[in-house]
Amino acid sequence: MRKILTVASLMFGLATPVMAQNFTTAAEVRPILGATQGNWIAVREYEGRDLLYFTHLLAWRCGLDSIYFSVNEEDEQRFEAEPCYEDEATPNALKVDEILPYLPFDLQSIDTVDVRIVYDDGEEAIARFERAQIQIP
Repeated sequence: MRKILTVASLMFGLATPVMAQNFTTAAEVRPILGATQGNWIAVREYEGRDLLYFTHLLAWRCGLDSIYFSVNEEDEQRFEAEPCYEDEATPNALKVDEILPYLPFDLQSIDTVDVRIVYDDGEEAIARFERAQIQIP
């Protein structure tokens, strides 16, 4: 992740590495999420389940209004993320234990995932992922 942030820093002409906690609006996170779209989500097989991770999107959630997803073209659902802590030094920190950065599914049940993010300015971005693109060991 640090390498991605450093590359993004260089792409946008910033002298120091970009840290997620410094980005809290759509205008700030849109270029990052656009450049890293292939990392938005991940699937991992763990203890007999498929786990669908939203960790990357959560790191930039302060510039988002909502995250929606659909597995295998079923009904779209909203992923409930923890709030942005805008009054704190690290607004994008993940600190709530009750809200996990993933959802469990039956083993080998995820074939495709459609993701729709809504930025805090109302603009949207959509991506479709095949299992092979997002599966991690």
